[in-house]
Amino acid sequence: MSRPLDMSRWERAAIGQGAPDLLWEWFHENSKTGRFDPFPTNDAVVAEMQARLESLDYASYPLVALPQTRTPLAAPLDEVLAARESARGMAPGPVTLEQLGSLLFWAYGVTRDNVGTVHPRPFRTIPSGGGLYPLELYFHSSHVEGLAPGLYHYSAAHHHLRRLAAGDHGDRIAAALVQPELAASASIVFFVTAMFERSTFKYRDRGYRFVFLEAGHLGQNLTLAAIAMGLKATSIGGFFDRDVDKLLHIDGINHSSIYLCAVGHPEEP
Repeated sequence: MSRPLDMSRWERAAIGQGAPDLLWEWFHENSKTGRFDPFPTNDAVVAEMQARLESLDYASYPLVALPQTRTPLAAPLDEVLAARESARGMAPGPVTLEQLGSLLFWAYGVTRDNVGTVHPRPFRTIPSGGGLYPLELYFHSSHVEGLAPGLYHYSAAHHHLRRLAAGDHGDRIAAALVQPELAASASIVFFVTAMFERSTFKYRDRGYRFVFLEAGHLGQNLTLAAIAMGLKATSIGGFFDRDVDKLLHIDGINHSSIYLCAVGHPEEP
């Protein structure tokens, strides 16, 4: 004879004993994949992907071409991994346009066009749930040689830049960080944003999880590439979301900032 189910124990496990205003437990439970969850058909997914841009185009903004050559990543992978740290000793030295283009490419660039295959989108340097690539990549710098100071968007689909706002916005970026000194010590501050519906139209709440997994892959690629070039990098989770969203002119709901990374030079002893 089976033992009766102790529902009180299940309720404690499902609801938890933490503060009632913390939603992470509810979200984690509700975003688990079930065997009978409804998902769109492959044809519906492909049609939706074809109706959406691979990258935001910002077509009315000034275009900046990036070099097609890339700065060699000369350091062995084991040395780069061992050297990875959240750098605090950085200095805002000059960065070449080739170095910038290399950082952007290794972070989120297209590596395979998939022409003639069953895949509807090109593949990039990181994995993405369903190959949907919901992220966008921006940066601000006043230290890139041959590039006017300003706020830029990187098109992974075309490997070029669009200048969204001219001038030095370093003070505004610093004010949006929990540790404002990180902005002053960086040559470049990168902003990773997410267009959630690119993932959630297919995977629903699970797609929201996939977005943040993908951002982690991008951030690690960016950090390791910077270290391999002899630069320093630090990942930034401590920022005031709404302030960054306003800086980037995104709505913060359908399209929101989720991750930052500062890259600079090693500080002189």
